[in-house]
Amino acid sequence: MRTTIRTALSVLAALQLVLGVWTALFPRSFYEDVPTVDWTPPYSEHLFRDFGGVTLSTAVFLFAAAVWMDRRLVILALAAYLTFSVPHAIFHSEHLRGESPLGSAILLGLVIGSVLLPALVIWLAWHALAPGAESRADYLSRRSEYRPDGCQ
Repeated sequence: MRTTIRTALSVLAALQLVLGVWTALFPRSFYEDVPTVDWTPPYSEHLFRDFGGVTLSTAVFLFAAAVWMDRRLVILALAAYLTFSVPHAIFHSEHLRGESPLGSAILLGLVIGSVLLPALVIWLAWHALAPGAESRADYLSRRSEYRPDGCQ
């Protein structure tokens, strides 16, 4: 189960990394080349670069959760991701103009998946990463504090 959780976190983090780099470094390209983005003009370089930076910070948070696999960190990182993906899915479900039926179905599938996957992983993390289970970071921290001579 830990492998499934780590894989899902890594996939979400990688997607956020690509999206964040693209938007932060090439905001005009993101605006012009990603379907549906240009439906709500005007283009704002500042807004897109800021969005790219925030997206990169989400990638860092998700990657950290994948590395440390601490239940609280995993759930918090995914909750942070959901604070974007839920309103994003709602927006797209209400703004399907200009898309073919197939395009609309693909778009809805992607944005709904961006909500369901992290929600499922939160559920898995809640059950698979028990709060009493010691994380590797906690174990190493505790181990480094131990001194064989009994001194603290």
